[in-house]
Amino acid sequence: MQSITVQQLREREGVPLIDVREPDEFAAGHVPGAVNVPMSTLGDHLDELPEGPFDVICQVGGRSARVVEALTARGLDATNVDGGTGAWAEAGYDLER
Repeated sequence: MQSITVQQLREREGVPLIDVREPDEFAAGHVPGAVNVPMSTLGDHLDELPEGPFDVICQVGGRSARVVEALTARGLDATNVDGGTGAWAEAGYDLER
């Protein structure tokens, strides 16, 4: 499984970021520019995912890792963000609310 750190995520440009947390978690604070597609509804929104490479994030990295494994098995180019939104906040990076 492809993965990146939050430091690498911060430096990336032009790669969509999908946040698979639930809407209330997303609303409480997310990485700027992230799009919320909850893991619980992902199956209903597969056609809305980017066609090219994209990154997937959750709170700690567990849910996003499972999502990335499932999506790459379907042939999509998804990368997990290790440590998730929690690591992003711990690194002192801004959250959008």
